[in-house]
Amino acid sequence: MRSPQPKAILPKPPLTLYLAAPRGFCAGVDRAIKIVEMALTKWGAPVYVRHEIVHNKFVVDGLRDKGAVFVESLDDCPDDRPVIFSAHGVPKAVPAKAEARQMIYVDATCPLVSKVHIEAQRHAEAGLQIVMIGHTGHPETIGTMGQLPEGEVLLVETVDDVAHVAPRDPARLAFVTQTTLSVDDTIDIVAALQARFPAIVGPHKEDICYATTNRQEAVKAMAPRCDAMLVVGAPNSSNSRRLVEVGTRAGCPYAQLVQRAADIDWRSLDGIASIGITAGASAPEVLIDEVVDAFRDRYDVTVEMVETAVENVEFKVPRVLRMPA
Repeated sequence: MRSPQPKAILPKPPLTLYLAAPRGFCAGVDRAIKIVEMALTKWGAPVYVRHEIVHNKFVVDGLRDKGAVFVESLDDCPDDRPVIFSAHGVPKAVPAKAEARQMIYVDATCPLVSKVHIEAQRHAEAGLQIVMIGHTGHPETIGTMGQLPEGEVLLVETVDDVAHVAPRDPARLAFVTQTTLSVDDTIDIVAALQARFPAIVGPHKEDICYATTNRQEAVKAMAPRCDAMLVVGAPNSSNSRRLVEVGTRAGCPYAQLVQRAADIDWRSLDGIASIGITAGASAPEVLIDEVVDAFRDRYDVTVEMVETAVENVEFKVPRVLRMPA
């Protein structure tokens, strides 16, 4: 009796994998994660964190395993344990409440978000009402609007919203923006605001952060070369979702947001010859490597880097964590 013939191993189909640079962690996210880790080292577990420190399940789960407890309200924190405010920023009432309870707290708000907070405060002190371009319900928007009394910040999300803005005095307005928006969408909204309110005052320097802008520019350069594109990031990550939109607009026929390699919809990628890979600012490199490895398992991969900027920004952690216990 003949022994069964071994199955022929079919060659893997070729695939060009374009890897965007910059991608993944930005300086603000890196700092926020470091703050939680240093707080755990300094004070021991548990350390409480108000809201997800950054919008990435893998990162949050990893910190939870080390002893971080994530809550949505200061009411869920005991008085005798440290609490950290997330990178997205918080309304002024939150640290005020922590101080009233004599809690140890550390503010992990990204310095570029804090810059927008200071900007809004200065405009208000100059007697200007603020228009904020941002997404309803996003923690960064809630935090920025919460820097001023209710009614002092008017929110717009789209160009159409501009027509419905009802300021106290159309000649006494300024605008700020969420740091993680689509650069192109924001340009259109700013143009609509300036057309309706010619005297409106803008920021000295654009509020959309360098990391958001750089990742979007890399996607714009990469998208026309790709049959498909994957963005590694969380569904509640604003900057990650904007990367999917930017990729589609820039000419990529198919763009998908995935949290892990296990989330890839392989049927939608059937027949592709090229794929672009990038990641939102809160996605660690290990998850990008995981996605690249998943393609190596199925394809004969050639990796090409698409680099549009080099980032060397670094933010210091708060002094309280650098001081001895």
